[in-house]
Amino acid sequence: MDENLELGIGTRVEHDRYGEGFVCKNSLTSYEIIFERGGKMSFGKTNILRDMKVLETVEDTQPRLALEEVVAALTDILERYAGLTPDAPIADRWKGGTLTLAPGNGSQPKEIPLDVFFHKIVMVRDKLRVLEQNINSSSSLSQQEKINIQKYITSAYGSLTTFNVLFREKDDYFVGASKKED
Repeated sequence: MDENLELGIGTRVEHDRYGEGFVCKNSLTSYEIIFERGGKMSFGKTNILRDMKVLETVEDTQPRLALEEVVAALTDILERYAGLTPDAPIADRWKGGTLTLAPGNGSQPKEIPLDVFFHKIVMVRDKLRVLEQNINSSSSLSQQEKINIQKYITSAYGSLTTFNVLFREKDDYFVGASKKED
């Protein structure tokens, strides 16, 4: 067998110790193989033919996706099905800024980069949205239970409106009960 052969994902192999398996990942220098007796293991490409026998070859003819294409596809899936959105942009005036938490007792203040703090606020917002979707699509909750839980989520949005000043776009703002559109 050709030592320069690239084993495609799905290629079946046999190892004396681990039994039959198949290639599940093909990286630059190694293959990950899932074996029936050994689980997932990694083997260097230079030793692959010495360590095991190839039972059925699947040629690696699939085009490789660029990282940007994978990120774009995952972003699209998250936006459509999980209610998650890419990070909202921070308002320009806050870029590079810091949040200083100064204790009242005069001890050492804590500084947090505003970009980091803002990212955490956006994550809270996105997790609230996912929670909201999960509640609304739940078949085990009654309509009244959904309404009661939704009141708490709306209240949480309202409590977070203080941070709207950090968002560049008004569409990304937290909206509480008094402003919420139905």
